[in-house]
Amino acid sequence: MECVELDIPVPHVAVVMLNRPPVNALNQQARHELIAVMDELQSRDDVRCLVLTGKGRIFCAGADIKEKADLNQGDHSQAAANRLTRDVFLSVLDSSKPVIGAINGHALGAGMVLASCCDFLLAADTAKFAMPEIDVGQGGGASYLQRVLPLTLMRRMMLTGMRVPATELYRRGVIEECLSADELVGSAVEVAAAIAAKSPLAVRTIRESFVSVEHLPMAEAFKIEQRYTSMLSASPDADEARRAFFEKRRPVF
Repeated sequence: MECVELDIPVPHVAVVMLNRPPVNALNQQARHELIAVMDELQSRDDVRCLVLTGKGRIFCAGADIKEKADLNQGDHSQAAANRLTRDVFLSVLDSSKPVIGAINGHALGAGMVLASCCDFLLAADTAKFAMPEIDVGQGGGASYLQRVLPLTLMRRMMLTGMRVPATELYRRGVIEECLSADELVGSAVEVAAAIAAKSPLAVRTIRESFVSVEHLPMAEAFKIEQRYTSMLSASPDADEARRAFFEKRRPVF
């Protein structure tokens, strides 16, 4: 791997780090590598929760503009590039394990869309978020961004290219915590470790339910969640959790 680093700093927690200096722009190689790492982590029993971050002072400045300009504009190559772009976002969005975004610096364009695919976000207080494609006559990403941003803010950002500080998104409830850059990844790992200490089956099932019910009417969505709950109630993990409760000890999963 040249563009993505993988580390297991504490048991059951993986830190996936974009590392493509100077701004962690996403070219095709970086996308392929990120998909490969995310796919690998889905099947690893020693990993229960993920932290996605970037190396350096920028999380991700979006698509690699030079590569995009050089891309053969024939129908086949454009279709392949579009498919790869979708797949990299879906590798995070459809992860069977929770993904915490630790946004260490600016998240621009595709970088902001990638951040929006995480389950929730922590960010450095110096980070800024923007969708600057409008400045070069392009656009895209509303389908992802409207999951996490207030609708009018999303539209304003996409139509103006304005940069929004992490502190403002924290005020609006889009970001869970704003921290100093030095504290960020450590704090994200602590939260991930707390999740990893829970029942792996319950965490995976709840994570799956988020995606399953996201676009359904409330009554239909809750019926699906009840099926998940019934399945979990009969699981060995639930039995262990109940025994641990009555025995006044921590469950062992």
